[in-house]
Amino acid sequence: MSLARELEAIGRPLVEEQLRHPTVAGIARGDLDLAVFRGWLEQDYLFLHDYVRVFARLAWQAPDGHLGDLVELAHSTFFDELSLHRALAEEFGADLAGAVKGPACAAYTAFLLDAAASYGEGLAALYPCMWGYSTLGRILAEDPPADPRYRRWVDAYADPGFAMLAGRVAVMLDEAAPDPARARTAFLEGMRHELAFWDVPS
Repeated sequence: MSLARELEAIGRPLVEEQLRHPTVAGIARGDLDLAVFRGWLEQDYLFLHDYVRVFARLAWQAPDGHLGDLVELAHSTFFDELSLHRALAEEFGADLAGAVKGPACAAYTAFLLDAAASYGEGLAALYPCMWGYSTLGRILAEDPPADPRYRRWVDAYADPGFAMLAGRVAVMLDEAAPDPARARTAFLEGMRHELAFWDVPS
């Protein structure tokens, strides 16, 4: 079993836990309190800016064969994913410009930026976000919410193109071959941050 597949296997119970989280369950039903999603959206908008910086820090260390992959991941996050957030912000009345990081966002981004000092471990640390959202999107798309705003969010992460980007991270992770124990530690910490991120600050 490849390292990426091993990490996915140990991360799946935490994906199931996310699916049971009230925020994710509300998105799945399409009846999540608009204020909660608005708060999540503001936090994730701030998170994604630092996520781009994580890709950039890893790109600086990447072998030539994967430099383009990491540049493309940074580009997709900055232009495509953040554009989705800006569009949803208009529909939900989110204040992206005035948003301030809550504790979960600050802790997660600090962890990722620190982990990115090591190429292999940094890939393991960020994999929960790429693989996790692709997995959540695919599962939620099996019975999508009726509310078109939440359906749009689900469709974005269920998109095969997003799954392809996550798959490229898996390939890079396997080729980087970090110490398996350290990779598992980084991955599981990332998964715990993913779960905590759904606790939207009030």
